[in-house]
Amino acid sequence: MKNTTLCYIERGREYLLLHRVKKEHDENHDKWVGIGGKFEEGESPEDCLLREVREETGLKLERWRYRGIVTFVSDEWGTEYMHLFTADRWSGELVSACEEGDLAWLDRDELLNKPIWEGDRVFLRLLDSERPFFSLKLRYRGERLVEAVLDGEALRI
Repeated sequence: MKNTTLCYIERGREYLLLHRVKKEHDENHDKWVGIGGKFEEGESPEDCLLREVREETGLKLERWRYRGIVTFVSDEWGTEYMHLFTADRWSGELVSACEEGDLAWLDRDELLNKPIWEGDRVFLRLLDSERPFFSLKLRYRGERLVEAVLDGEALRI
């Protein structure tokens, strides 16, 4: 099992996103995702969040919210606990290049028309609805979402 962070940095109705196109054998290849990555030894979710955002974007977060934990279960990639954040205040200059992919500001509605994981649509709706801290379990077979459970209750998918 792995622990990761994911952050949706907000600028009005836009999110700063990463189009994952640069790494081979990337489970997120060609998907649009928030900013984040894997924990390093001894890191808290906030430590990982701040480090990953700085490494991938050059930005220093100044205000963020811990929104939920998403448990991904995959027959191909194993289990992952993703700590989900949003942020709306930062300093610094956005880097022009990122090793993981291409950075872009996208309108939240435009994002839904891009290649994203099916389960991302579930937690993006939760973020937009300002739902308090949540626990979401997403089970995949390959790239197909087969189960979603929010705070212990099965969702229709």
